[in-house]
Amino acid sequence: MKLDHYLRGPPSGDIVKGLAEIRLAVLHHGIPSNNDGISDLRIYIWLILLNAASIKTDIYLDLVRQGPSPAYTKIRNDTFRTLATDPLFRRRVTENSLTRVLNAVAWKLHDAHEARVNGWQSPPTLPAPNLLRPGDSVTGSPEQSLRLSTSPGGKGSVAGTDGSDAGAQPGTEQLGYVQGMNVLAAPFLYAARSEAEAFVAFDTFLRRECPGYIKPSMDGVHRGLALVDKVLAVVEPKLAGHLHSKGLTAQIYGFASVTTLCACTPPLPEVLNLWDFLFAWGVHLNILCIVAQLIMIKEQILQSSSPNLILRALPALEAQTIKMIVLSIVEKIPEDLYQEILRHAK
Repeated sequence: MKLDHYLRGPPSGDIVKGLAEIRLAVLHHGIPSNNDGISDLRIYIWLILLNAASIKTDIYLDLVRQGPSPAYTKIRNDTFRTLATDPLFRRRVTENSLTRVLNAVAWKLHDAHEARVNGWQSPPTLPAPNLLRPGDSVTGSPEQSLRLSTSPGGKGSVAGTDGSDAGAQPGTEQLGYVQGMNVLAAPFLYAARSEAEAFVAFDTFLRRECPGYIKPSMDGVHRGLALVDKVLAVVEPKLAGHLHSKGLTAQIYGFASVTTLCACTPPLPEVLNLWDFLFAWGVHLNILCIVAQLIMIKEQILQSSSPNLILRALPALEAQTIKMIVLSIVEKIPEDLYQEILRHAK
């Protein structure tokens, strides 16, 4: 069944079944788009997969009307260089649009923190995830069994591991604007048909999927970088040993790829295709996407006496190849390591 048939709700009326069908459709066929990555469906499929609640446009406009947020100076220092060399992005998204969305998200995160510390709202809870276990089959998939996250009872994010707004608890770090958020926002604005749509998707994504990435310490990012090294050592020990012998860890070459979900690596249409997969099957799998990119250039790295020169700029993204490698990696890593990957961004 075509993806656009799900925009009004699952034809069968069964939400869980409908979500499973969407995920499988994305895995096998992707989201239809033109050569520039433009799709009438993509933002709406993303909103469904992220379980983003619809809002009135006035809510977004009210945040814009609040004026400069406490993070506004940082935002303006970043927006002008966001995907600066990408003609597709520059043609479709203005710097002012990017600034407004980032500033609105910064205000929302700031206001949520103020509400928590002043006791105006209860802290979120984190229900246990419902996961496909090793050996479980993915109905309709010809691939090997997948340990990929699902939503309990259709609640919460399909891509994430919980059904609530995962975020800072009282006394913990405030979520807010950090390095890399400008690049993370870019694909949402490129895919969306309005700033309000991009805002809803981006805000939901940050709070539910990777709150650990937007703390001042960025501890989720650092956990992710350590996991890139761990996974590489399991699936490609020779490659991992070579990089280690050159003093190269993911902290050195992988920071941008972790913080931006690989959006820092062109071309943009391939980023969108990769994000389709990540939102359907789990944002945590970006760690494996980075390992997959290393495997794709394994021979170049092993033959180089200075692999740092290769890793300064990874080759152009090839989403389909990366997805296939990720599916194979999932089957090779032990359960405890997979659990670390699953939860590292929270």
